[in-house]
Amino acid sequence: MHARLLGAPSRASASTSSPSLPSAGCHPCRASWEPWPPSRSSTSPPPRPLLSLRARASMEPAPSEGQSDPPVHGVSDRVVGVLGGGQLGKMLCQAASQMGVKVAILDPLENCPASSVCHEHVVGSFDDGDTVREFAKRCDVLTFEIEHVDAATLEKLEKQGVVCEPKASTIMIIQDKFRQKEHFSKFGIPLSDFVEVDTLSSIEKAGEMFGYPLMVKSKRLAYDGRGNAVAHDKKELSSVVSSLGGFEHGLYVERWTHFAKELSVIVARSRDGCTVCYPVVETIHKDNICHVVEAPAEIPEKMKKLATSVAEKAIKSLEGAGVFAVELFLTNDNQVLLNEVAPRPHNSGHQTIEACYTSQYEQHLRAILGLPLGDPSMKAPAAIMYNILGEDEGESGFVLANQMIKRALNIPGASVHWYAKPEMRKQRKMGHITIVGPSMFIVKAQLDKLLQRDTNGVNKVRPRAAIIMGSDSDLPIMKDAAAVLEKFNISFELTIVSAHRTPKRMYDYALSANERGIEVIIAGAGGAAHLPGMVASLTTLPVIGVPIWTKSLQGMDSLLSIVQMPKGIPVATVAIGNAENAGLLAVRMLGSRDPELSERIYEYQQNLEDSVLGKAQRLEELGSGEYLKQYMKP
Repeated sequence: MHARLLGAPSRASASTSSPSLPSAGCHPCRASWEPWPPSRSSTSPPPRPLLSLRARASMEPAPSEGQSDPPVHGVSDRVVGVLGGGQLGKMLCQAASQMGVKVAILDPLENCPASSVCHEHVVGSFDDGDTVREFAKRCDVLTFEIEHVDAATLEKLEKQGVVCEPKASTIMIIQDKFRQKEHFSKFGIPLSDFVEVDTLSSIEKAGEMFGYPLMVKSKRLAYDGRGNAVAHDKKELSSVVSSLGGFEHGLYVERWTHFAKELSVIVARSRDGCTVCYPVVETIHKDNICHVVEAPAEIPEKMKKLATSVAEKAIKSLEGAGVFAVELFLTNDNQVLLNEVAPRPHNSGHQTIEACYTSQYEQHLRAILGLPLGDPSMKAPAAIMYNILGEDEGESGFVLANQMIKRALNIPGASVHWYAKPEMRKQRKMGHITIVGPSMFIVKAQLDKLLQRDTNGVNKVRPRAAIIMGSDSDLPIMKDAAAVLEKFNISFELTIVSAHRTPKRMYDYALSANERGIEVIIAGAGGAAHLPGMVASLTTLPVIGVPIWTKSLQGMDSLLSIVQMPKGIPVATVAIGNAENAGLLAVRMLGSRDPELSERIYEYQQNLEDSVLGKAQRLEELGSGEYLKQYMKP
């Protein structure tokens, strides 16, 4: 065994075994963390001889009847041991620091990303059994940020009383991707067809059975596109097998999946088996490496529920607590198929740091320590995570990355995470940037700005609001809504869409509004209010109907039609002809998830108040007669 300690002194077994913690509840809650208390005085008694965790626990005197457990200082007194000190370990340590939880890491690199933020760093191999056993003695619970660890040693440690989360049995299943497929298949999880291959004839038979292209995969040590290869026809099979190390390396094949999108769901499981799921996200890959994550995924609600159900069912079939990432395919025929599972925090959950009430890293710590699970829901309406991948080798790669970081620092809602890896290589994950905002359209526009993407050479601002009317005769009224949106600097589009004369245009317009970035629609309402009603029935966006004044019934027919929409087709409305209030209502809807706009709305209301108070003061000072002469001239 070759291991040495950097940073803080060994915890050894000086402290008593940790008091029992409350079991994780099924209902998530948020917490405000207290700072970690000062370190123990240097005059503390010398530590006792090193003992295994099992021995330490058994030698502690049982509390006398009626005696309460010793108080926990802060969130938890337990030391978390993490196998691996890469970027996931670093962000886990950062979350732990906020909670006041001590984290020790085991990693062979002295300057690994987590080394600068952990409580202590043991330099050693996390897949060496002796090193892991010795490392476990200084920890109360073991977890990992990479699944390529010595699972057999962890299984032995569990039998000796060491707490490992997730369990060694889960790691063993996940480490072998073919075994992982077999496991999930037994539990009825939807998968692409797969079969083990160990000879040229068996893989040729698989090609005949599944067709081409054929996905060929290594059973072990495959991630970020490594260990996968595609055979486009029978002639390529031999070369593909050789590129993966031969059949002796352990191979299997999968039927090619024609997918519309790649999805991911982060699932957290507590020590008592409760689970919570983060919103479904879409992952976009570059050369088989996760490059962009969009949260939430822009897919129908029905598909989100199906993806969440598949993910949760898969994780409930495994053992142990922690955060799990479930990667999925959404096929062209609206099926959701499981691709693979990572039993740890994952690249597809980085955006949870800024976008969710509980980050995946804090959640992992809560889960493995037996604390209540946190709220996984998003606190920002939309977020995009962009991986900073090495664009070149060495210093030139660092220069390019730094240029991108400088641009990110000037973008509202953008947060930079730099992993501080000492060596730059092409396609290596060096950091990431998360952008949050009030809509997916806005964060995508900010990403375009970050990447200096020229959208057809025109810097067009896509609209957030739409003003539509059945005829240009409605424009004298609807222009007031446009004036309000302009005043609040809200981008909008204004056009004619007739429910009677252009029904197909109306249908296409309503169905496409959401994906085009529209967030609210203001629609002029004729006598029967067909336009706002039909649009509201076709879109999930809020629709505000403006009753148009007419000579026949002075707009009463429009107003009554709007307020009598059938159940399930809500249309908001305002006074007859009051498009200005419709514009203000749209502004408030947008401001509910846009802090900057909300502040402008507050200023607008303050100005209204100041205007009224000013008038009151002048009326009181001048009297009614003089006031009428000066301010109310005919």
